[in-house]
Order: sequence, then C-alpha cells, then structure tokens
Amino acid sequence: QVQLVESGGGLVQAGGSLRLSCAASGGTFSTYVLGWFRQAPGKEREFVGAINRSGAGTYYAESVKGRFTISRDNAKNTVYLQMNNLKPEDTAVYYCAGRSRRWLSKLEADFGSWGQGTQVTVSS
Repeated sequence: QVQLVESGGGLVQAGGSLRLSCAASGGTFSTYVLGWFRQAPGKEREFVGAINRSGAGTYYAESVKGRFTISRDNAKNTVYLQMNNLKPEDTAVYYCAGRSRRWLSKLEADFGSWGQGTQVTVSS
C-alpha cells in the first residue's frame, strides 16, 4: 500500500485560498486513484473530490464544485487540492486517500491508504 503525507493546511480568512499537497511513497503512485476527504468537528468524514490515475478525470462533491480543484503530478508522486473562495464551513481536517482500483469513487471504504490529515481553518 502507498503511504500518504498531507501538508499545506493552516489558517486563512474567508474568501482566501490554500493549496494542500499529499506526497506518496512506497507504491506505484500512477496506479492509484487519489481522493480528498474532510472531517469537521463533531461531524462524520465526507468526500471532497477524487482524481483518476492519469489526472484527466476528476469528481467533486457539490459543496466544493467550482471552488476546489484536484490535480496530480505522477512524476513527483504528489496530488494537490487547490481551494479557492474558502468559507468557514470548509474548516476541517483534510485527508488524502489512495485507491488501488481503476475507477473513481466517493466512498471511504473504497480507499485503502490514508494520510494523517492536515488542519484547515477558515475564519469569518
């Protein structure tokens, strides 16, 4: 299984931007579908978006569509989450996840590799 480490979280004002990174090691990165999930205080973890193996296909939750963009650099074994126009309700711990199967998914159970998470706090 690939190992994943997120970075780039922090405190930002509403309307601002952040870019999260997730670096992978220990596996063949280009064979993994990568996803981003988040968990806000007192809430269950939820799907944010996912990107296919080549990077040509993405899928987003409705709550972030048009504001968040996922991309990947297979040469650098890294996936990114660009977050624009951030809102206080985007405050959460953000997790990167890897899926060794071919198809995109929004289900946690379909992802076998997880990072430790990075905190994003959006102030109003």
